[in-house]
Amino acid sequence: MQAINITAYTEDPSQIEAVKAFMKALKIKFEIANVKSYELSTEQQEILNSQIDSDKSLYTDAESIYTDLKKKYEL
Repeated sequence: MQAINITAYTEDPSQIEAVKAFMKALKIKFEIANVKSYELSTEQQEILNSQIDSDKSLYTDAESIYTDLKKKYEL
């Protein structure tokens, strides 16, 4: 059995019931996850974009920090 992800944008509970009935009619096993979509504010999107577009050479990767801490504290 292969699992796939399908997103349905329903407008009311009757549409959800219709999708359930359709899947049952086709004898397809399914799960319904109630995932709430979200939108970033303009300010949040600008911050995210600036982080994505930032110069990666200005940052130290976590593995290097971990190694340095182990050496510093002789762990």
